Amino acid sequence: MFTLLLAIIYIAFISLGLPDSLLGSAWPVMRIQFGAPLSMAGLISMIIAGGTIASSLLSERLTRKLGTGLVTAVSVAMTAAALFGFSVSGSVTALCLWGIPYGLGAGAVDAALNNYVALHYSSRHMSWLHCFWGVGASISPYIMGAWLSRGDNWQGGYRTVSILQVALTAVLFATLPLWKERRGAQGGGAGADRPLLGLRGALRIPGVPAILLAFLGYCAAETTTGLWASSYLAEARGVDPGTAARFASLFYLGITFGRFLNGFVADRMGDKRMIRIGVGVMLAGTLLVMLPVSGTLPALAGLIVIGLGCAPVYPSIIHATPFNFGEENSQAIIGIQMASAYTGSTFMPPLFGVLANRFSLRLYPFYLALFALLLLVMTERVNRLKAGQA
Repeated sequence: MFTLLLAIIYIAFISLGLPDSLLGSAWPVMRIQFGAPLSMAGLISMIIAGGTIASSLLSERLTRKLGTGLVTAVSVAMTAAALFGFSVSGSVTALCLWGIPYGLGAGAVDAALNNYVALHYSSRHMSWLHCFWGVGASISPYIMGAWLSRGDNWQGGYRTVSILQVALTAVLFATLPLWKERRGAQGGGAGADRPLLGLRGALRIPGVPAILLAFLGYCAAETTTGLWASSYLAEARGVDPGTAARFASLFYLGITFGRFLNGFVADRMGDKRMIRIGVGVMLAGTLLVMLPVSGTLPALAGLIVIGLGCAPVYPSIIHATPFNFGEENSQAIIGIQMASAYTGSTFMPPLFGVLANRFSLRLYPFYLALFALLLLVMTERVNRLKAGQA
């Protein structure tokens, strides 16, 4: 039963990644049909992110009341409905409205599943699960591309992913009896009679503010790297746009493949060491990108190196949460970590765009290094606090 449940969680992580690349893949066609400006995709993304942040902050309360299995099933059902809503939308306003349940569903399932895996499974499974998220995020552009090749039918792409989500929803509801959490761990390590920790309570725990800043720094670095890689290579380093786009995509391949490889060593190395190695590799990659040389090979290789460095950081921080802050607090803290992560990924890449427009795209590797250093400093602060408590 435990193995079957793990397989379902793996499939759920693929499902979690499936919707993430759809808007970016379809928007060039969607905006023409709607007569919308290019920048409107940013507004829709921010609405989705706002819902995700809100449901992440509510995840402790929701999981305590409903349990991880039901939260996961309902959340996937919400995203399925929202994706179908996108497929039948006739205006940007409709897309914005459907973006609300889209984000609410994504945040709740992300926090609930991450906490469940952190409590019940080893570090290697956390790494492989996040690798499977990358698989989902990589598959959806191909699904959308196949439909766009049939006469700009982006609606078919959204509808197909919606059907996949509906099928998973049915599986999740059918297998709810498998989601039997250990006594005392219901709702993420908190007993039913234990008061909710909440945001204020979590922030009073030593190390929590530092880990939230670490999460913000990591997601800021990851999403800024991916969003601006092609522009930096093409406009600041003179790389052919086609080559720039291919190497920008290799950054995500580095993350996905890196998480697959990390799964084989994560249990032996431990979360703390995996985070340190990952941040070190990220910084090495940014140094390659910023090297003031005439050739472009170091910058191209640097993007792949940054992706490999990013690979272990996110799953390792999540997996270490029950150890660092207690199983009884993990659901609340992981939910807040998700909210902090989405804040970093939502607001920091556009901030770089403002800076690049005001100054220069050549700030790109320095901006990335700043957040990688923030990540390193904050995770080491948590390590020192944990060592002091021991």
